[in-house]
Amino acid sequence: MLDFTLYLITDRSATTAGRDLPAVVADALAGGVRAVQLREKDLSSRQLLDLALTLRHLTRTHCSRLLINDRIDIALASGADGVHIGAGSIPVIDARRLLGPEALIGYSAHSVAEALQAEKEGASFVTFGPVYPTPSKACYGKPLGLAKLADAAHSLTIPVFALGGIKQPSIAATMTTGCHGVAVISAIISAEKPEDAASSIITILNRAS
Repeated sequence: MLDFTLYLITDRSATTAGRDLPAVVADALAGGVRAVQLREKDLSSRQLLDLALTLRHLTRTHCSRLLINDRIDIALASGADGVHIGAGSIPVIDARRLLGPEALIGYSAHSVAEALQAEKEGASFVTFGPVYPTPSKACYGKPLGLAKLADAAHSLTIPVFALGGIKQPSIAATMTTGCHGVAVISAIISAEKPEDAASSIITILNRAS
């Protein structure tokens, strides 16, 4: 079982007042975040590795997990705990073969069938969404809603994280579906005080569980 219920996904373009991403992540970790996905697709390989190494140092300091979006090579080079992949990435079964049995492999699923397939191939957990409306996931169509999230949570044996439009006021209702936790971007990355935002979300999650 995973030892975290809050999964932070990075977006350095969304930080308040253009704050440095490592500083925002450091604040979030201080607030209790224990898993971070580095997702900065526009960076060069060297830039991404440099950022991954910086975040690896921060996450280790806070006994937290670091996953790299898509890039198995960057995950291996930075000493990350694993990768997060999706339908357009290397298949889960191949990622598992390359990274080994102990690595964390997250998968972005947009249907129950897709989530079940990821579980079958060896994913450690899935993010499921978008649950609520959000501009960052508009390309995936209408929000899936809580009923489909509940279906996924009860159909899989691996943890399911709600993703897409997750805000503090909606977390308690989201957790009634039986999902393991929530994955967020702007709720922490765009917050004026990321440490406080992370702490507040974790308090809500703890109460919901």
